[in-house]
Amino acid sequence: MTATLQGVCSMATRALLEELAAAHSQRAGTPVAFVAMGGVEAARRVAAGEVFDVVALASDAIDGLVAAGRLDGAGKVDLARSGVAVAVRAGAQRPDISTGGALRSAVLAAQGIAYSTGPSGVALVALFERWGIADDVRGRLVQAPPGVPVGSLLARGEAALGFQQLSELIGVEGIDLLGPLSADVQITTVFSAAPSTRCAHPKAARALLEFMASAESAPIKRRYGMEPA
Repeated sequence: MTATLQGVCSMATRALLEELAAAHSQRAGTPVAFVAMGGVEAARRVAAGEVFDVVALASDAIDGLVAAGRLDGAGKVDLARSGVAVAVRAGAQRPDISTGGALRSAVLAAQGIAYSTGPSGVALVALFERWGIADDVRGRLVQAPPGVPVGSLLARGEAALGFQQLSELIGVEGIDLLGPLSADVQITTVFSAAPSTRCAHPKAARALLEFMASAESAPIKRRYGMEPA
């Protein structure tokens, strides 16, 4: 019986990695199972010693786990580049977000601004600081709990404007997707993956990572709103 490769990933790459894992399993005959959770929580669990064969997170989180001796840096691969998009509750007024200036105005006018706990959320708050509006919007910020989609907060009316990785907003019911941030303010996260230093099946893990980083996987990544890294 072929052992199952166990992986962990952030919510931003959950659907993508599930499809890539299924495609690889069909090709190679190696079962792969990814568990998805908030990226901060995933990194915490791996750092605390929980073992997964493969870990897929934001590149800087992977680097931190390599430095901590939890992941094998020699096996690290970059998977995809993912940008942030903006959404509103379905049927709500659609503000102009075509430029950084227009987006700033939309943020200042929004009654509630939802964002994630991941690296894109940190970068968004830093953007508000650079714009000089952090104090103006602080009381209206709604941070989604780890693993909770920003889109669900919008759909329930808990925020008027939501920011998250495009891959996490695609297909969410109850929201209208306005589109990605404009190029002048876009927040891009590189997602990477690496095997554990205690991986039970290193050869199988290496084959999985090679496939996930291959040109063959590029069309799948684009379907989830990402670009190959």
